[in-house]
Amino acid sequence: MTNKLRLRGLLFGLAFGILLCILTPWNAAVLGNTPFGGGHFPLAPFFLIAWLFFLSALGKRFTGRVLFSGIELLCIWLVCTIFTGIAYAGLTQTFFVNTTAPDFFSRDGFRWTQTLSELLPQGWRPANPDITETLYNGLPNGRSMGFMTLLSSIPWAQWSIPLLSWGSFILTIYLVLFCLARLLGHQWVTNERMNFPLLRVPQLMGEHLAEDTPEPWISNGFLLSGLALPLFLHALNGLHAYMPSVPEIQTLILAGDYFPKFGLFSGFHKLKLSIVLAFIGFAFFTPRQISFSLWFFFLWAGLLSGILSVAGLNAPESALGVTFGPEFSRPEQAQSIGAAIVFAFFILWLARRELLAIFTQFLPGHKDVQAPPLLAGLGFLLGLFLLTGWGIWFRLPPLTAIVLPLCAVILLLVVSRLICQGGLPYFILTVTPLDALIGCFGSSFLGQAGLAGSAVMQKVLFVDLRESLLPTLFHGEKIASGHPSARAMRLLLALIIPLAAILGLCIMLALCYKYGLRDMNADWAVRSTLAVHENIQRILDSPPAPNSWTIGFTIAGMCTMFVLILCYWRFPWWPLHPIGFLAAYDASMRILWFSLFLGWLCNHLCLHYGGAILFRRLRFFFAGLILGDFLMGGFWALIGIFFGPGYSIFPL
Repeated sequence: MTNKLRLRGLLFGLAFGILLCILTPWNAAVLGNTPFGGGHFPLAPFFLIAWLFFLSALGKRFTGRVLFSGIELLCIWLVCTIFTGIAYAGLTQTFFVNTTAPDFFSRDGFRWTQTLSELLPQGWRPANPDITETLYNGLPNGRSMGFMTLLSSIPWAQWSIPLLSWGSFILTIYLVLFCLARLLGHQWVTNERMNFPLLRVPQLMGEHLAEDTPEPWISNGFLLSGLALPLFLHALNGLHAYMPSVPEIQTLILAGDYFPKFGLFSGFHKLKLSIVLAFIGFAFFTPRQISFSLWFFFLWAGLLSGILSVAGLNAPESALGVTFGPEFSRPEQAQSIGAAIVFAFFILWLARRELLAIFTQFLPGHKDVQAPPLLAGLGFLLGLFLLTGWGIWFRLPPLTAIVLPLCAVILLLVVSRLICQGGLPYFILTVTPLDALIGCFGSSFLGQAGLAGSAVMQKVLFVDLRESLLPTLFHGEKIASGHPSARAMRLLLALIIPLAAILGLCIMLALCYKYGLRDMNADWAVRSTLAVHENIQRILDSPPAPNSWTIGFTIAGMCTMFVLILCYWRFPWWPLHPIGFLAAYDASMRILWFSLFLGWLCNHLCLHYGGAILFRRLRFFFAGLILGDFLMGGFWALIGIFFGPGYSIFPL
């Protein structure tokens, strides 16, 4: 039995991580192919370690030695996940559009371009407008340039100040998130014994490699049965995408036609039943109370909309005013703001002993080896201080520079808890920090420069959470927990995170100058950026006062979450978990809810009629569903590279 973390495992993970950092933006932005990432359990890293597991099993069978140990496999997955996320959806997808829009779109007559050009710091974008023009149109003959010629043709000197300005902001945010995961990781992993459903299959693979028993695992009848189902489904549907004469099996049912647009059930008139086998597998590995709460509260949110409509309390969308959340459209969704605030306090209350133990390390003779490291606490406070200083340096009002990063970090913490504990492979932020601040306090306290700068700052790192770094860091804490090489793994992460950010930005900049940003698959990035900037202009024209609807539903969300937490904490028989309410209005639940329901139902029937013995057997079937979906997803992604995009397994 061996489970050592060797240098070759680290180097292999680093090499493939860098390769994915290069290929991910090219695959998505240039080819428009199935994304290598796109969620908190990205396609490419798991596709890679699945094949490494099979190769290790073959090595054990024929040579008596495994290629990689279990901890090496998990470390490779973690490193590749970080590189894949930062390389595109986690950072670079909208970065250059977001920071250069006021200059480039000024020629199109948008009124906000002149306003924002005066309000936003010049150091956030190149000083020469021609540089921005070339970014969108590409270099002359850029498509035919070789790699080295292309790099030498990029005006690095003009980009040095913007990249250094934003780079300091991005790396400081990553420092805060890294320290936050370090501070709360032991609490989540050891004290609360969180399940981390997204990690269950990689952990199963790693455990069998650690025990030198990979061969019985891959020959398990339940696993092979689960594997066969997605292989058949996606082979048939994938062939249909390229050859329409081949029949397909529908995995999406539009159930909204069975519900009226008005009345008690009007909230379900857009209901979808989306069947994704891997998501069913994740839900099976999620504790039943949590998986049940997730789909239950989603349906309750739809029913509540109908109840408010029938009662005459359903305010129009215009009652919200201007919002920045991509899915914030109904006043009742403001309950998410209040729920997140109360749940954040609950997270900190659960970790109160861990956090208080940090301060005892200042006292002589009170060193607590189980306490979170003092360095992480100091790094977290230093990071927040530097973020505040960064904002003030770039002319943001001091209050804005303090409040916005703090609100964003709190929101990221709550969302990370939801993803890690709820096993959600995909999450779309409903409301943003600015939605909460402007809705509850109005926009006057931000000031014009503060409003413009805050909107751009949160768009850079806080709005699109499809591949946020913080949940991955908590998964890393779970992987490193209790392992002798935990310190080496954390040191590796501390080194690769800035490397991934620097490399990702440089690769994306090179692709923009080679192909031209407007000729790449950047429609969503452009639309969402234009929407943010237009919303800034509307607020500047007519500064909103505190919104009574937002405040009312925020208070309702706080009260509801408080009651849910109290019942969850006090009554062992209570069936609902508070995090279900956090996801009730999230757009990702429209895709996930039915798969969560099926996974919960299978888990419930298994434990009810077969107990733990049947669960230990059937878990391989659902591991096979996850494994099969991602193997076929990777296969069709490779086909898309060579023959053009045609079939995507995950409806994200």
